[in-house]
Amino acid sequence: MISETAKLLHPSVEKLVNEIVVVNHAWKVARELFGEDSPLSISSRDLKTCLQVRLLRSYAPEQVYLIEDKDAEGEPLYSLRLREPILTSCIWKYECQNHN
Repeated sequence: MISETAKLLHPSVEKLVNEIVVVNHAWKVARELFGEDSPLSISSRDLKTCLQVRLLRSYAPEQVYLIEDKDAEGEPLYSLRLREPILTSCIWKYECQNHN
C-alpha cells in the first residue's frame, strides 16, 4: 500500500492532469476578472506551468509527450499530449491544457 506521503510526492498522471485542468480554468477566470498582469493571473499561470513540467518529467515519454502548436503565431508554443485518454472532470482528455 502506498503511503500518504508517497502519494503527495509522486501523484498519478490522472491526479496531475486533473490539477492542471482546474488550475487552467482558474487562470482563465483570473485573466478575465483581473487582467493578464494581475498577481493572481500570473501566479495561476506559473502554477499551471510547474504542474505541466512535473507531469512531463514524471511521465514522459511513456504516457505524455510534447507537440508543437502549428497554429501559434510568434514564439513556438507547445502542448502536452497524453498517449492514452484519461477521464478527468467528466470529459476524456488527450491534451493537457496548452501553455500560452
